[in-house]
Amino acid sequence: MSKLIEEKDFEKEVLKNKETVLVDFYADWCGPCKMLGPIMDEISKEVPVYKINVDDAEDLAKEYGVFSIPCVVAFKEGKEINRSVGLRSKEDILKMVK
Repeated sequence: MSKLIEEKDFEKEVLKNKETVLVDFYADWCGPCKMLGPIMDEISKEVPVYKINVDDAEDLAKEYGVFSIPCVVAFKEGKEINRSVGLRSKEDILKMVK
């Protein structure tokens, strides 16, 4: 399952993580975000997935230039390595970390 984290946990869970991780920036009211949720849960069996609600973490969303959602950002050793905006397939998202 994807792990919902708050802005205060971002550094510890994402930036200091030695693994490649995916961060799903989403909102509860976003239809495509709801459709992406089950896909991200499946992906989380292969790659750590963290979910950030942009309504609760506006500063973080601005810091990372998240202007459209869903926005999935791949991080490796604390650095952004890839990004996808909009609803994507499991295969397309997994390509971001390969």
